[in-house]
Amino acid sequence: MHGALRADSVRRTRPCAIVVATLASGPPADAHPLDATLAARNAALAAEGISLRLERRGGRIGLRGALPDPLTPGKRSVQRISLGLPASEEGLNAACRELRAVWAELEDGRFDSERSRRAGALELPGRASQDAPQVEPLESFRAAFFSEPRRRRRPAGSRSTWSGAYLPYLRRLLEQAGDGSGLTPEHLVRVLESYELGSRSRQQCAIALAAFARHRGLALPADWSERAAGYGLHAARFRQLPDDGRILELVESIPNPSWRLAFGLMATYGLRNHEVFFCDLSALAPGGDRVLRVLPTTKTGEHQVWPFRPEWVEAFGLERLGRDPGALPRVSTDLRRTTLQQVGRRVAEQFRRYGLPITPYDLRHAWAVRTIHIGLPDTVAARMMGHSVAIHTRTYHHWITRRDQQQAVDAALARHRAGPATVGSPPALSA
Repeated sequence: MHGALRADSVRRTRPCAIVVATLASGPPADAHPLDATLAARNAALAAEGISLRLERRGGRIGLRGALPDPLTPGKRSVQRISLGLPASEEGLNAACRELRAVWAELEDGRFDSERSRRAGALELPGRASQDAPQVEPLESFRAAFFSEPRRRRRPAGSRSTWSGAYLPYLRRLLEQAGDGSGLTPEHLVRVLESYELGSRSRQQCAIALAAFARHRGLALPADWSERAAGYGLHAARFRQLPDDGRILELVESIPNPSWRLAFGLMATYGLRNHEVFFCDLSALAPGGDRVLRVLPTTKTGEHQVWPFRPEWVEAFGLERLGRDPGALPRVSTDLRRTTLQQVGRRVAEQFRRYGLPITPYDLRHAWAVRTIHIGLPDTVAARMMGHSVAIHTRTYHHWITRRDQQQAVDAALARHRAGPATVGSPPALSA
């Protein structure tokens, strides 16, 4: 099958009725022990008013129902979604979770036929059937990943996380381990250590592989955390972060006013690439408090962020965005047709096109370092950046350590200047 989603040959009139008729036409010739359970699950779905159905085709379980027609906008046709899940109790449970996730997207108008078609590349179309076992571990984990409640609450961010932060490392793992059936801790370690020490990729690889190992019931090596350590800025990046003066110089080299505004937002608020286009900018209007609200559709969900430095709102002309958000570059933000990762990639490509000697994330890192020098508590800065305090501490360990040491030195010198009686005095003893 070419793609996970394909139009069925069934006529397109009255699609929901056609699905029911097709499924009620009697048991297939190749009856399977799971068919009775499958029929019961479908009956329960029908009772809930869900028109999608589970379907067994040979040794696989997939979905079938009336979905948006990729060839005729505004219409639906009976189509199949191939999940690559085995016809087993575990596969059936995973398929049920996936069905409900798809149904939720349909109900909210978020289902994307093209995205589902692209996801079908995981099934290695055109390969012989004996290659199927290589896909099943990955597809099973994918179904479990998207069925998690927290993933379903932020589907756009979850899709971006899956494609950018999980899939590349899992593919490399399956290249090492073959069909996945003989997966061992040694395979995990081999893939993890293929990434450079101290790199973000190594830490993200550890997260992805650990989640996959838990799904497969595979014990992680005892020293996994130590092997995975090193998330943060590479030592070379310390020297490359632009200071405030350099940031103000670089914006002048951007010829397009819209992209100057995007650059200014990232520099002033420490936004991720894609967050520039998923913010409530109304607070930038005259009289506003200039506190941006990053929308829930982003990678890490809704959070608020303050400007550091506040005077840069005027310096970059960001007040205009409070009146006219359309002044930003025209980038597609319809998450039914694109992903957060693609939006972010567009920003990075534009930086390269203008020959800027920094990346968009350098502006984000520079913002974080600025808050450290100012003395903003790490817990507050981490919340504004939309990540955990643990990640914040690991990423900016170099500057946080320097700040904390400097504060300790300043306190010690202040006590010394206050007089020798306060330095080295033994504690008072009670009678």
